[in-house]
Amino acid sequence: MPPASTSASTTGVVVEPDHPLVRHKLGLLRDVTTTTQMFRQLVNELTLLLTYEATKTLADEEVEIETPLERMAARRISGKKVAVCPILRAGMGMLDGVLSLIPGARVGFIGMYRDEETLQPIEYFVKLPNDIADRDVILLDPMLATGNSTAAAVATVKAAGATSVRLIALIAAPEGIERIHRDHPDVAIVVAAVDRGLNEKGFIVPGLGDAGDRLYGTK
Repeated sequence: MPPASTSASTTGVVVEPDHPLVRHKLGLLRDVTTTTQMFRQLVNELTLLLTYEATKTLADEEVEIETPLERMAARRISGKKVAVCPILRAGMGMLDGVLSLIPGARVGFIGMYRDEETLQPIEYFVKLPNDIADRDVILLDPMLATGNSTAAAVATVKAAGATSVRLIALIAAPEGIERIHRDHPDVAIVVAAVDRGLNEKGFIVPGLGDAGDRLYGTK
């Protein structure tokens, strides 16, 4: 995979993979004619590609293994294990993409919804691994719009003891990135694309619509 585009501000890092497959699949994902079935598949495939970038900094170590022909030194992930925490409901569409690469990860769930009047997050459900303090946490949120809900989710896992948190999103608005890095400057964001901004209703433009509705065929 070619090098990702990384932008650094005074508050944090945003990684935007520079890869034709990411651009191609994201273009299909945005298309209003893409079916629900294809939308789910594309979200899964994009998440897998973004997970590759998000896990580049995981620590590994040298181990001795036996091939069918001889012994050799190989590399394996070491140190902290991983916890994957989708933000409900749309984040669930990204979960399988991460678990296909990190099948041993534990899974937590954070239920948030955005009040459409105030655009503020309301938390309605939290279930996290009891050893989350000992794990690298990957938060999943397809659309980083205002950043209010995502910032609240980061605060939730930190309150539970997490000290290493990164975020995978499909599309982000500059306003959401600014909010995350203002409140949580230690959180790196890996995203397929940073869009122009938010409309008057707080939706990302050009965006792809409501990710949850498109994943589950609801309105």
